[in-house]
Amino acid sequence: MLTPVRWAKGRGYLRHFRGDIGIDTTATPVFARPPRARRSTGELIASTEITAGWHHSAGNGPPEYGYSATLTVAARTRLALGSFPQLALGLVLDTPHKRIGENAIATLKPLATIGFPTGFAVADRAYTDQAADHFARPARELGYKLALDYKVDQRGVQGSVHDTPLIDGSPACPLMPDRLAQATSGLDDAAVRTPSEELAALIAAREPYLLRLKQSANANGAVRFQCPAAGTSPSVTCPRFGRLHQRGPSRPTAVDLTDARQRAAHPAARPRVLPPQPDLKTDQLPKICSQHTITIRKDDLGHLDKFRQDLAYLSSAWIGTYKSVRANTEGINGRLKGHDLDLGDPKNRLAHGRVAQTILVALLVTVANEHFLDQWRHIHQPQDEPATLADTSQTPAGTFDGTPPAGQSRPPPAP
Repeated sequence: MLTPVRWAKGRGYLRHFRGDIGIDTTATPVFARPPRARRSTGELIASTEITAGWHHSAGNGPPEYGYSATLTVAARTRLALGSFPQLALGLVLDTPHKRIGENAIATLKPLATIGFPTGFAVADRAYTDQAADHFARPARELGYKLALDYKVDQRGVQGSVHDTPLIDGSPACPLMPDRLAQATSGLDDAAVRTPSEELAALIAAREPYLLRLKQSANANGAVRFQCPAAGTSPSVTCPRFGRLHQRGPSRPTAVDLTDARQRAAHPAARPRVLPPQPDLKTDQLPKICSQHTITIRKDDLGHLDKFRQDLAYLSSAWIGTYKSVRANTEGINGRLKGHDLDLGDPKNRLAHGRVAQTILVALLVTVANEHFLDQWRHIHQPQDEPATLADTSQTPAGTFDGTPPAGQSRPPPAP
């Protein structure tokens, strides 16, 4: 199924693809009947599709008996420039709700061999809920950043590392006001999908308190974060930081009040952190307060590492990435099931067994990819595009006279 993808990349159709991908599972029902009880005797009867199961979707629809297809999709964020075809880049067919994270990683690994860049990997709450070693950490090791969503009971303050709170996937100042830290705690999905003006204001007010990335992950997966009061352009004013690190008073400077950038850069415009009075002793302070930076290693967060992501949750950057990619992903799922060879119609895949079903689904997705690519070319490519493919081996056409190729013998006649 990657053949159309390689072909499209070789022709330059994916040159604007920045490596942002969406991952999701979709139901692929089978024609076989599910396990059931015989009406007359109550005897349990197994299904002929013994490795299938019930796929429960996130919506309110009834479950479907069959397999779950993990699909990885070439997607675009809201800020992406240029056009490219939205193609399915990976596929794994498995028993529903089994090996969810591992299957997603299996679809990502071949993309490096094709030469694609790595951008954001966007996945829904089913992937956020996977153990960190099954999805989040392997995805980061492959070079992807994560944009994730959370369940109701996972939002807000999720834990801490080195006495630094992890708030909706981002390490933050220990003195962030509680009203901001708990802004998303207990919110239902409807409130998150359509944030109110009050929630949007609280999310925006959070950002100055979030620790800033100082150094991206090294070979061992360690990431260094900086205190928001440190550096040449601090985002908050902190008396504790000034006391511990002996930052003297700044020299008065003239500010052009008509210049928005100068007004925003002035210390008076920054949020002011309010330490408790009396403040903690130096040996009792969180590590981020006693030094400018902290290093978070891949094992420091433990199971909480599955929540960490690379954009502030519900910020404008997160919305522009997560919602756009999810729309692309759902769009591909809908197109695959609205195609002439409907992925959701089990009559198109009558063979039994997961191996046979995998092959048939792969063929259906390949045909759909070809269809998507053809549609995109008609819209975005010039009419005089050359038909010869420099990157694809071609077999010259000729008249076949029935003579077998050299070195091969004609099969014996049927008895």
